[in-house]
Amino acid sequence: MTTIQMTLDEELLEEVDQIVKKMRTTRSALIRDSIRQYLKTLRVRQLEKKHREGYAKRPVKRGEFDVWDSEQKWGD
Repeated sequence: MTTIQMTLDEELLEEVDQIVKKMRTTRSALIRDSIRQYLKTLRVRQLEKKHREGYAKRPVKRGEFDVWDSEQKWGD
């Protein structure tokens, strides 16, 4: 691992310290997990944007997926 230095405002740091204490973890662990989650969220957003753009360029045509209707189960 690499050590970095970062700046946080006092209010945010106090909130982080409260959470760290409750979770019995460290600032570093909380920040690492938070960054991982944020990066995962960004990747999902990028994929969703890509899908939206794809469907905007090539919208679903009427009847395009009708072949799958008979494969679906709608209740008991």
